[in-house]
Amino acid sequence: MSRKFIPVEESFSEWRKDPEYVAAYDALEEEFALASALIKARGEADMTQEEVARAMGTTQAVVARLESGRTLPSTRTLKRFAEATHTRLRISFEPEKPGRAEAR
Repeated sequence: MSRKFIPVEESFSEWRKDPEYVAAYDALEEEFALASALIKARGEADMTQEEVARAMGTTQAVVARLESGRTLPSTRTLKRFAEATHTRLRISFEPEKPGRAEAR
């Protein structure tokens, strides 16, 4: 049996035509940005999840959950992560992108 595979770019292009998909995708932007920042900090510190967990006084599973983007950690937890990776936690507010206010 032969299967036809659709390139992900083609699927993504098609999905982006659906306003509900776009709204849901955009709603996850902050979570993905946080997860990416955590992974980057750990990578630049040249540490494993286990090493970060030890430095934070927690488990590797907790660090994995933080990096998954599925949880919204407290600022205290983010500060502990920053200390463990020898970085500084900075939180900022930025203007919304055009069109984001209307989506709400």
